[in-house]
Amino acid sequence: MANKRAETMEQNRAKLIAAGRKAFAEKGYSAASMDDLTADAGLTRGALYHNFGDKRGLLAAVVDQIDSEMASRAQEIGARAGDDWQRLLAEGVAYIEMALDPEVQRIVLLDGPAVLGDPSQWPSQNSCLQVTKRAVERLIAQGVVKPVDAEAAARLLSGAALNAALWIAASDNPLDVLPKAVEAFRILASGFSVKAGDAAGQTADPLPLA
Repeated sequence: MANKRAETMEQNRAKLIAAGRKAFAEKGYSAASMDDLTADAGLTRGALYHNFGDKRGLLAAVVDQIDSEMASRAQEIGARAGDDWQRLLAEGVAYIEMALDPEVQRIVLLDGPAVLGDPSQWPSQNSCLQVTKRAVERLIAQGVVKPVDAEAAARLLSGAALNAALWIAASDNPLDVLPKAVEAFRILASGFSVKAGDAAGQTADPLPLA
């Protein structure tokens, strides 16, 4: 009996997240009606309150789901990039490029920070940070990345990708901002590499002598 109840609760939770995801993507958080999204899920407001506390709690669950999917997608893209260093760069660039996705843009990058606060404090972002930290630790051990504090490097790399995505989402012309953000991310990330010029995919021209 207890297992059946738990299964039903999990199903209701999944229905509400799916309905919330659809409503927030189409209408935005502020305009999404709790009555409409619970009706779309075939449930009541009571079920929403029981599972998430309120609409803000539902948004947090939706953001967590999408942000986790973004991280998984970035890792899949990175896995095809070659060595560990190129994989790290590819994952960061992939995350930035996802800022063009309308659902990601509206829910995760615009409404998410406005309603839920600092994205760096979200559980999904912390999970991404830990993955990046482990990658940096491997690269330091391989002699590819300079011997810096792995957590500090991971926080800067993750923060750079996140803030680039936030910039794109908030821009009036995301397609114009995207290549600028990607180029800057690559150059910033290359500073951690033992071969800084090569790591960014290009060798910087030497600065003129004074």
